[in-house]
Amino acid sequence: MSGATASKRVLKTTVAAAAAGVVVLAPLSPHAESQARTGDPVEIRVGVNPVFTKVEFAGVVGARARVRQEGRVVVVRIGTTAAPDVSRLRVDPPKGVEKIETRSTPGGTELVLTLAEGAAASTGSADGAVWLNLYAPGPRADGSRPSPVPAGGVVPVAAEIKDEATSLTFRWAAPVGAAVFRRGEAVWVVFDAAARMNMPKGVQAGAAAKARWAAGPDFTAIRIPAAEGQAVSARADGAAWVVTLGGMAPSVSGVDIERDDTAQTALTARMAGATRTIWLTDPMVGDRFAAVTALAPGKGLRTGRRTVDLNLLPTAHGLAVETPTDDLTVKAEGDVVVLSRPRGLSLSPPTVGLEAAAHADTAPKAAPRPALILADWGGSEEGGFIARRAQLQEAAERESMRAVDDPRAPIEARLALARFLVGNGLGYEAIGVLNALVKQTPAMQGVAEVRGLRGAARASIGRLDEAEADFSSSALAGDPSTRVWQGYIAAQRGDWATARQGFAAGAGVVDGFSPEWRARFGTAHALAAVETGDLNAARELLAYVFSQPEISAPDQLAARLVQAKLFELEQTPDRALALYKAVARAPLDGVSTPARLGVVRLEMAKGTLKPDQAAAQLEALKWRWRGDMTELSVIRTLGELYLSQGRYREALTTLKAAGRKIMTLPGGDKLQADLDGAFRALFLDGAADGLQPVQALALFFDFRELTPVGADGDEMVRRLARRLIDVDLLDQAAELLKYQAENRLDGVARAQVSTNLATVYLMNRQPEQALQAIWSSRTTLLPTAMNAERRALEARALMELGRYDHALEVLGKDASPAARDVRAEILWKQQQWGAAAALYEQQLGNRYRDTVIPLTADEESRLIRAGVGYSLARDAASLNRLSRNYSGFADGARASGAIRIALAGLDGADGSGRPQDFAALSAGADTYAGWIAQTKAQFRERTTPQKTGGDRPAPARPQAAAAA
Repeated sequence: MSGATASKRVLKTTVAAAAAGVVVLAPLSPHAESQARTGDPVEIRVGVNPVFTKVEFAGVVGARARVRQEGRVVVVRIGTTAAPDVSRLRVDPPKGVEKIETRSTPGGTELVLTLAEGAAASTGSADGAVWLNLYAPGPRADGSRPSPVPAGGVVPVAAEIKDEATSLTFRWAAPVGAAVFRRGEAVWVVFDAAARMNMPKGVQAGAAAKARWAAGPDFTAIRIPAAEGQAVSARADGAAWVVTLGGMAPSVSGVDIERDDTAQTALTARMAGATRTIWLTDPMVGDRFAAVTALAPGKGLRTGRRTVDLNLLPTAHGLAVETPTDDLTVKAEGDVVVLSRPRGLSLSPPTVGLEAAAHADTAPKAAPRPALILADWGGSEEGGFIARRAQLQEAAERESMRAVDDPRAPIEARLALARFLVGNGLGYEAIGVLNALVKQTPAMQGVAEVRGLRGAARASIGRLDEAEADFSSSALAGDPSTRVWQGYIAAQRGDWATARQGFAAGAGVVDGFSPEWRARFGTAHALAAVETGDLNAARELLAYVFSQPEISAPDQLAARLVQAKLFELEQTPDRALALYKAVARAPLDGVSTPARLGVVRLEMAKGTLKPDQAAAQLEALKWRWRGDMTELSVIRTLGELYLSQGRYREALTTLKAAGRKIMTLPGGDKLQADLDGAFRALFLDGAADGLQPVQALALFFDFRELTPVGADGDEMVRRLARRLIDVDLLDQAAELLKYQAENRLDGVARAQVSTNLATVYLMNRQPEQALQAIWSSRTTLLPTAMNAERRALEARALMELGRYDHALEVLGKDASPAARDVRAEILWKQQQWGAAAALYEQQLGNRYRDTVIPLTADEESRLIRAGVGYSLARDAASLNRLSRNYSGFADGARASGAIRIALAGLDGADGSGRPQDFAALSAGADTYAGWIAQTKAQFRERTTPQKTGGDRPAPARPQAAAAA
């Protein structure tokens, strides 16, 4: 085998080892590579890196090698009687190997490696080779520890009795995790490695003589009977553990128990060096418990802890857990041990047993409901508000400083300060205190009063989304005082049905709130009743509000505003108007703005306020109060006023100016419906017909994001384009149609709009753009009529570019009127006079039979060209027929002289006609102008709105047109 091939095979094996969690080896040394020989039955390859040495046994025989370990001795059996070449290993033995030798066995050869104390080995197979990893004493690179089991798999245990204390020394080969604790009348010693114990016997063993041990797959447990009350201690001496029974037990520490409420309630134990959780069954009792082992130095739990789900035993080292449940999980994750159940542990609330603050007698007391605000919270007593606040704040600061070192410090002083702030209407300050409390002690997030207080403070300052998040906490589920707040939040948002449900669910606790909040809740509930049409309930609720003692002026005004709306619904507009005017004089925009809106609405209904004056007042109100149902009402009222006057630009601008927050309020969808309806009335129902075409175009482009998707939007564009074409604004019409075709349409719809676009380009003498519009919108399965129209337009564009033969090829055998028109034009331009004249006459059809109706301008042009063509082609018979049929139309025609000359021919009249004169005569009969006029008529016919009954929307006012 070549060296390169050997390197590749070792590399493959290395990759496989890395995938299995082994550190990838460094490349083999040249010496090692040279040892590989093609065809050798046994190939030994060696690779070395700073962490371990890898030895591979390859070849036909070497790949079947078997590896076993007996304590510190690793034996590799190779199925060949010929001794393999191990000179490389003997000259430079791997780190952690003390001796290498070979020995013959029946049917094979064994390679024997004796490991150093604390060294370790692992084995496996990959890529047709058996590998052996040899680790020097110390931790492995993959984080695992070297095997602590001594040679032979037996741990010697020595006993020493001194001063009525028995010390047992467990001599492991490498550091091992342990747990030592008392349980009942026995001391348990648990190690996180499996081995046999060589326990001492006889009198010299002392208390350990009756010890029993058992080994599991990855642990060893020793149960030592010990008298109750006998002290137990544990310490590490290098890799050995010394467990002492009796004497003076030292004070232990290093295991801290905390609760964790981040997801589900759990307990965490901080214990450095935790290695494994081992579940054991006590043979004397039959119950199940867990031991969590840890590496040295010694650390234990000084005093036990008991909960409903578990019991933490005092330990000399490690952790021991008893549980009556079957689903308790104990996970050792680094330096943290997590104790939990699938649905969380059953622990008492974090606030139970906290110390009372020094000011407990005078501080605001907790309410019977977590979201209640009591009347006595705002009291300042003899010292006044400032002194009272300073006193509560000082106590809260002391408590907060104590919580820095003790997470279970009391929270009563901070809660008392928060109650005082909420009771005095200082919502922002209360939120700051409660947020700091939660940040310092995250477990407070699950305390009902904390969530209730913070939700009330947030709702009182208008932070409705944040308040709703607090009130949605599971800690407040089913609480009636919380339902009152949820009803109040819904009322502030205009969700009247939800508001009434919330107030009804919490009706039994409303009287427990302070008088000012009873008034506010009653007013909000009355407004919800008015908006849902329950006038009797609204009257009763307002009577309840006015019966409250010491209502503040703002709260009284808010209630009077609701009363005015009630009068308006009861058809007593005079009483409502008087009340609206009284409230409107208040210097509080929150109540005066909706009151002024009510005044404008009622005075317009009575006819005492003109629409222009009402619009001016509403424009001023629009900026006085923002962000809630009041602004939404003002904008909708002003938009409806502008729409009724035909002032569409002002209406669209007003409705569009509403922010996203307004659109998300209940009823905001109606505002969007008003906006869409106004745009539809303008460009679909013909309301914009009173505007000049340029002004209509400007209005459309300013608000074109309102164009509906689908057939209605396409119809709007076509109608506006028709108006632009009527006044020869072809560039603007083309821009409009091009945007529609390129950005909004596909398939047949795009082909139709592109056809119109090509027509506009041709009318504007732009044949190249017309061809581009036709070619870029080609698609299959178009209607036959549309295909004929597009074919004629393509041919006309090619004709305008002088590509006559290509144009005729496009027309093919198409005999439609549009195709005949284009074909006649092409033949005329090619000076095929007779053929062109025949087509022109064919287009006139039997028109000669109706002499009562004069010829149209287009028909006159065709008649002139037919006569001139027959004359230039010297077709006298056809000219005579044409003259006989149409000479009667000459007297009443617009171009009577030209018709007479054309029908007389070159040989008619005085015989002085010349071909040049006839060519000039035909040039005056421009059929292109007739095609444009005909196309405009077709556009007009297609886009004229059909009257379906009902009143037509009001046309735009002249001032709106000027504003455009």
